[in-house]
Amino acid sequence: MIKAWEHFKTITEHRHAVIRNCFKAGIPFQGLFHDLSKYSPSEFIVGAQHYQGTRSPNEGERDDYGFSYAWMHHKGRNKHHFEYWTDYDPKTRLMSPVKMPLRYVKEMFCDRVAAGKIYNGDKYTDADPLAYFMKGKATRKIHPETSDLLEKLLTMLKEKGEDYTFAYIRRLKKY
Repeated sequence: MIKAWEHFKTITEHRHAVIRNCFKAGIPFQGLFHDLSKYSPSEFIVGAQHYQGTRSPNEGERDDYGFSYAWMHHKGRNKHHFEYWTDYDPKTRLMSPVKMPLRYVKEMFCDRVAAGKIYNGDKYTDADPLAYFMKGKATRKIHPETSDLLEKLLTMLKEKGEDYTFAYIRRLKKY
């Protein structure tokens, strides 16, 4: 029961941080609806069972089963995850990444900043979200233009800070 409460507190703290970031980014409604699926039984129960406090419970589920049911549920319902944006390419006959709409890239940025703050706590710096992004870049299946924009925004965050980057994001109309 304690793990369920701690998990609830963590996902709610994260969600509230994303909501604040989305308001700063000029996409308030997306913030209000961000990650509501984490409270569904398919995600919440598994999250509580695998709660550790220092990393995503999905990692714990992967440790146990080799994959995460909760993650598959989550990414299929939340358009701010690049994994949502894949489709069958009739030319190559392969599943391929699709360029994300700008509003979801903005939300993904807000999500990554909030996650960095939640998981790194007092040790968080504006360089952390970029470092996390770069760690998985070589194996990530994401549309190149989407990847380039997210990397640009995370680099801007590292070099110029939150105020500058959120102001830039609010003005950004296309990529």
